[in-house]
Formats: sequence, structure tokens, C-alpha cells
Amino acid sequence: MGQIIIEGMEFYAYHGHFAEEQIVGGKFIVDITIDTDTEKAGKSDSLLDALDYQDVYKTIKTEMETKSFLLENIAYRIINKLFEKYLSISAIVLKVSKINPPLGGKIEKVSVRLEKKFPSVETDGRDKLTRI
Repeated sequence: MGQIIIEGMEFYAYHGHFAEEQIVGGKFIVDITIDTDTEKAGKSDSLLDALDYQDVYKTIKTEMETKSFLLENIAYRIINKLFEKYLSISAIVLKVSKINPPLGGKIEKVSVRLEKKFPSVETDGRDKLTRI
């Protein structure tokens, strides 16, 4: 088991409770830690055996392009989409940060951190991972 960590993904998006935030937009930063089996890729040195970081990024980017009122909703959608796409993922820790949120004062950022784990992942005998 290992971890894939992608930090500082920067997006300009149109999330927020206030109508102005959904029109003007703002800067968001996403950090993710993914628990996955890295042994096969470590031995083979083949992308076919690895969790594809580029596709993970594209999935996050697509979810960031869908407007939400709350950071919690963005994080929830990203985590669930990644678990749906990659059976090899056993856990995710995701942080979504909104830079300079309109809270009535000088605030660098506000963040939501969500964590989701699956109790077990095992093979079904055909080298295909299944959740149990």
C-alpha cells in the first residue's frame, strides 16, 4: 500500500453562497492524498499498473467546473467520483480551499477537509479489484 499525493491544484471557479461569487468567481486550491496499492507499478514501472495522476487531475478539474454553493459539496462530489472510477483506491483525504473568501475581513483562505475510507479492497481472483 502507498499514497499518491497531489498538492496545490489551482482552479478559478464559480462556487459560493452569494450570487456575486457565482458570477465573478474566485481562486480555489485542492490537495489530495490517495491510499492505493503502489506495489505493482513500483515493480513494473508501467503506467498501466499505476493510478494515473493526470486522469485524477482531470476528474477533479471537471468537478471544479460544476458550480456549488458549498465547499463541502465540491469535496463530496470529487471523493465519490474518484472512488467510483478507481477501485484500487482504499482511502482519500481531500482539502478544498477558497482563497480570499468574502467573510467581512482579511482572510487568506477557508478550507474543508473530508476523508473517506473503504474498509477493504481485495481481488476477485481475476486481478480485478472489488470492494467488499
